[in-house]
Amino acid sequence: MTTLQRKLWRELGQSKGQALAIAAVVASGVAIFVMALSTLNFLRETRDTYYERYRLGDAFASLNRAPVSIIPRLESIEGVAVVQTRVVADVTLDVPGLVEPATGRIISLPAGEPKLNRVYLRQGRFPDPMRPDEVVASEGFVLANHLQLGDAVKAVLNGRLQELRIVGSALSPEYVFQIRAGDLLPDQRRFGVFWMSDRQLESAFDMRGGFNDVSIQMLRGAKPKEIIDDLDRILKPYGCVGSYLREDQLSASFLDDEISQLEGMAVVAPVIFLGVAAFLLNVVLSRRIGTQREIIATLKAFGYGNVEVGWHYLSAALYVTLAGAAVGAGLGTYLASGLAKLYSEFYKFPVFEYRPDWRVLFIGIGISLLAAALGSLRAVREATKLTPAEAMRPAAPSRYRKSIAELLGLSWMLPLPARMILRQLQRRPFSSLFSVIGIASAVAVLLMGNFSPDAIGYLLDFQFTTAQRQDVQVAFEKVTSAAALFDLKHLPGVESVEPFRSMGVRMKYAYHEERTAIIGLGPNRDLFRLLDASERPIRIPPSGVVLSDALAKKLHVGLGDTVIVEVLDGTRAIYELNVSGLAREYTGLNAYCDLDFLHQLLDEGDSLSGAFISVDAAHSQALYRELKRLPAVGSVAVKQATINQFEETISENLLKFQAVNIVFAAIIAIGVVYNTARVSLDERSRELSTMRVIGFTRTEVAVLLLGELALLTIIAIPLGWLIGYSFCYSMVQGFESQQFRIPLVINPRSFGLSAIVTVVAALASGLLVRRQLDRLNLVEVLKSRE
Repeated sequence: MTTLQRKLWRELGQSKGQALAIAAVVASGVAIFVMALSTLNFLRETRDTYYERYRLGDAFASLNRAPVSIIPRLESIEGVAVVQTRVVADVTLDVPGLVEPATGRIISLPAGEPKLNRVYLRQGRFPDPMRPDEVVASEGFVLANHLQLGDAVKAVLNGRLQELRIVGSALSPEYVFQIRAGDLLPDQRRFGVFWMSDRQLESAFDMRGGFNDVSIQMLRGAKPKEIIDDLDRILKPYGCVGSYLREDQLSASFLDDEISQLEGMAVVAPVIFLGVAAFLLNVVLSRRIGTQREIIATLKAFGYGNVEVGWHYLSAALYVTLAGAAVGAGLGTYLASGLAKLYSEFYKFPVFEYRPDWRVLFIGIGISLLAAALGSLRAVREATKLTPAEAMRPAAPSRYRKSIAELLGLSWMLPLPARMILRQLQRRPFSSLFSVIGIASAVAVLLMGNFSPDAIGYLLDFQFTTAQRQDVQVAFEKVTSAAALFDLKHLPGVESVEPFRSMGVRMKYAYHEERTAIIGLGPNRDLFRLLDASERPIRIPPSGVVLSDALAKKLHVGLGDTVIVEVLDGTRAIYELNVSGLAREYTGLNAYCDLDFLHQLLDEGDSLSGAFISVDAAHSQALYRELKRLPAVGSVAVKQATINQFEETISENLLKFQAVNIVFAAIIAIGVVYNTARVSLDERSRELSTMRVIGFTRTEVAVLLLGELALLTIIAIPLGWLIGYSFCYSMVQGFESQQFRIPLVINPRSFGLSAIVTVVAALASGLLVRRQLDRLNLVEVLKSRE
């Protein structure tokens, strides 16, 4: 080892506490970067490979019924490469061991391999076209209900109760994220996808020679909007409620949103951590160079050049950073494997085994070293600029002056220690500012970590307690007469029933357009309530329409505006409706109106699409048994089952993320506070020792040093709240999608927790510095030169 290398390692050993604190901050930043980016790349590559290999369609459309004779017209659309038609039907299921009714989506399978949306058979075999009861079930549904090959579930197919025997389990690129439309969370136990021979499914639903679902694959360079317009034009007479692209397909949309979240995490968190590390390295190196002016002069006098001296001090920062980055890379790989395992519970791929991405590891280490070099650049330049003659002279003494508070005439309010603390902070304004920003970053990270549980908790409470107070929601297989309401009221355990009618529409305002649904609600709305931004019930007028706030935002409309509504079924009538209210909603893009008014618009009698039901819990099981067998019922959603599913899957994972987040935030706080205090102690050791000699107690001296940290922490906490809230707002805006939106809600408890954790971390750092302060050798310190 050279002389400079021995000096370097000796000094690192003497300042190992500061080095460890900085390395821990670097490790945290690199760990989050590696976790997010490697998982992102892995998830994206797995998705793209799956979509390509199993030929997920580029565009989709659902309709009532169209003859197969129009398929050549679809294939002739410019830019269309492949057309796949099929029959799709939602049915009510009676699953062994499951009390509540489940919902199944049955999809027809051709005799050969499908052109698009191919099925990956995990085990078993495909259905025999000659056997009407055989199906392949989605793997998630089979596992969640502990079913085996050969087991059977009962389903109501087109009004007839039929037993479906499971002969295989499978996956599909259409249902990577298996969630029922309108649900907040996936429930693989109560929603399953089934594939049946097209011959048998067409026969069961009287669809011979027809289809009600179409998927297409586009040629490279095709114009998606023009293709969608042509699809809508051709399928319009057959009840098509609007074609849509892959990016709007339910499963693909949720997966794309998750990838976007990982992209944000891979940028924001590492910037915070590595920015803090760069600041700490600058502070520590500046202090070290300031105390080693004579050493630098001696080195240069003995022939060491500027490059050698500069590299000597820069390498100290790089070694610390490299050690932290190496630990962070390993930790990030471990966290990424855990995150991939968590994703495997929700996203179903044929192969989903995490493999470390070495490119990401090297990029993470490289970025951390770059951040360290940039953070150290200013201090290293100071070392290289010093000439031997100048370095031999002591640095110019600091200028002491009254603090701003004293200049404002407030000195009478401040005790002597407080005035000394304020003067010291004002003497180093930039260092104090960056210390505040560093501590505020810890507060912000904590607040962001607690935001998700707060938002989801509020969302569940709003959705299932405040707005939607029904116990069960029933959707009929087809639009039916009001007589069905009478049948529902007389089912066991039913306390009250509120009907609704749903109709697909295209809504326009100026140059903006959205496909959505208008839901007609009856006069009694105690179970399904529309609430405004203040959570007050909205009165639906006899005419006009109430829009969800998200739909109004997309259409750029407000109260009193007039929207054009085109009915996407039946007559295709067009109406102009006044926007009479805006409802707060976090799922879907819906519009609402009075039930009788909707009947008038559609020129129909008292027809219904479904109902909201309040149930006596003592008779709920009897009700579920009846609903499973009613031929008119298409699907049943049980509110308590959704809440239980959340508690079983999401809440435990949120607690894990919170714990990791607290650890990372504490590392930032400790790193900033400890290094700030340690540098201050090094700079003021002679001053503090002098105070001890002239009669100040250890406690009085500690108050001066640690008081600075306390004041910096107090200032940083509200700033951290502001930064954290701003990041949460950005997350809400970035995550907003057509299916799901996150409310910007942060509980007071989260603000308090972020402050408490930061204060505890600061106290721990302060105690470590106080211990070093008490151990100062007064004689040795006073013998040293200024």
